[in-house]
Amino acid sequence: MLLAATMLGLAWRVLETPDMFEAVVVFIVLGLLMAVAWARLSAPDIALAEAAISAGLVGVLLLDTLRALTAGGEEASPSSGAEGADWVAAAATALLAGTLVVAVMALPAGPVGLKAEVATALPESGVSQPVTAVLLNFRGYDTWLELGVLLIAVIGVLSLRGAVRLTDPPPGDAGPVLSWLVRVLVPTMVLVAGYLLWLGKTAAGGAFQAGVVLGAAGVLLWLGGRRPIVSEGLWKVLLPLGFSAFLAVAVSLMSAGRLFLDFPPEQAGILILSMETAAAISIGATMTALFIGLHFPPGNQPPSTS
Repeated sequence: MLLAATMLGLAWRVLETPDMFEAVVVFIVLGLLMAVAWARLSAPDIALAEAAISAGLVGVLLLDTLRALTAGGEEASPSSGAEGADWVAAAATALLAGTLVVAVMALPAGPVGLKAEVATALPESGVSQPVTAVLLNFRGYDTWLELGVLLIAVIGVLSLRGAVRLTDPPPGDAGPVLSWLVRVLVPTMVLVAGYLLWLGKTAAGGAFQAGVVLGAAGVLLWLGGRRPIVSEGLWKVLLPLGFSAFLAVAVSLMSAGRLFLDFPPEQAGILILSMETAAAISIGATMTALFIGLHFPPGNQPPSTS
């Protein structure tokens, strides 16, 4: 009850405060508490993703966006003439909240789902973790399309930021603290990402958690001025790698007479590990590219150090 009440209070504070910096910081704290809540609900996979994405990467992006908004003396506070929009947003929120309440009240009293079916098919999935089996085997096309959404997002950002290249250096010089953090943390983060990727076969973990950790490592490398992290040509390979790996495996299986992403039981384990590895690398590259692409105003070309 204390955790739920604190989360509600933080969520209200994020929406209510006129101080944009306070709103971003409180949002990051809210993300951390949401990760704790998911862990309390016995959903460690979601807890890991919540901590890494909501409290981690999204928090960094929001802080960077706030820096861009306040550059040159611009006000970051909401406009005083937005009362009408506030009422529209409040009405839409109330409508959505009412719809959710009706949907929850209409749920069956007893537990429902496909838990028994997943448990029955688990021995043929190639992994022993039910969540991984669902995401990478039983409903692998969902994960494939999620990778496609990430790919479309980074293509859109880089298209709007047309003058920015992913090999461009960050503005300013990295201080001694950041340089030290890069040397110490990045190797550890790569090891943690590899562990999370391997752990997904038997416990909470997998490509998305490992990919976000790799993305955070890439952001640290870039902010630390360690360029070029990868060449322009390698970026073009890494960004679609996960999406392309799923598609290549699916086409190979269909050419062998099987259904789309229908893995043979004897090869399912190695296929899932291969696709998850490609997906983790691709997710890490995508998160780093999104940060770099959003770091500069549209059309602004940072100074070249070449």
